Amino acid sequence: MRIGKQDQAFTAIATSDADSITVRGFDLCDDLIGKIDMTDYFWLLVTGERANEQQRVMMNACLVSIAEHGLVPSVQAARMTLAAAPEAYQGAMSAGILGMGSVVAGSSEVAGTYLHEVLEAGRKSGDLEAAAKESLEGLKAAKKKVPGLGHPQHSTGDPRANRLLAVADEQKLTGDYIETLQILARLAPDIMGRPLPINVSGAIPATILDAGWPVQAIKAIPILARTAGLAAHLLEESQRSIGFIMSNQADLAIAYDGKPSNKTA
Repeated sequence: MRIGKQDQAFTAIATSDADSITVRGFDLCDDLIGKIDMTDYFWLLVTGERANEQQRVMMNACLVSIAEHGLVPSVQAARMTLAAAPEAYQGAMSAGILGMGSVVAGSSEVAGTYLHEVLEAGRKSGDLEAAAKESLEGLKAAKKKVPGLGHPQHSTGDPRANRLLAVADEQKLTGDYIETLQILARLAPDIMGRPLPINVSGAIPATILDAGWPVQAIKAIPILARTAGLAAHLLEESQRSIGFIMSNQADLAIAYDGKPSNKTA
């Protein structure tokens, strides 16, 4: 992305005048409000095109698959922020979203970028399997994880990933990205020397990219999904606060191993 003076000072997303509001070429009040659901609107806002039925089903499945994932670090950050600053709901929500990085939730973006790179290399060479093998060997040499593969709990297979891939198959969306992911999953255990099933962070980008979603907007999916989950946690936190309980448990669980006090008895 270029920073500084731009040649084209335009936006194609929305405009308004005294009588109407236009979003992506549709009148907001006449064409959209009450006539389109939020998944459709999300697709329209980001891509500029209305989702077809297959795209709508796949996006809904992806959003549902990761909207809630228990007391992960980003949720704990949000709940403890609200406990400490109950007047700052937006701050607590932001704390949760800001914690969505390359390890938790944002890992879908990492996996999507990786799948895209391997697929492009395969297209360029004309041999997708060889490109996948070369990439995996490079990751092993660099002692890096394989994005989109492996799970600490679901070592025999992530059930969310399996279901998303099944939905894609049902909707006849299985294409090059899913093929790339499946080739990587087939080759990775032998190359990396351990079980590496497809996880949900790999299934989300593979399925939604095959549905036509732009690779540059992959991270928007977990952010939107987890916002719904955070809303549930923040309402519960306001009604039955556990923020300070979590903070106290951290104090009890973490031992101090720094320098001893020089204070004498």
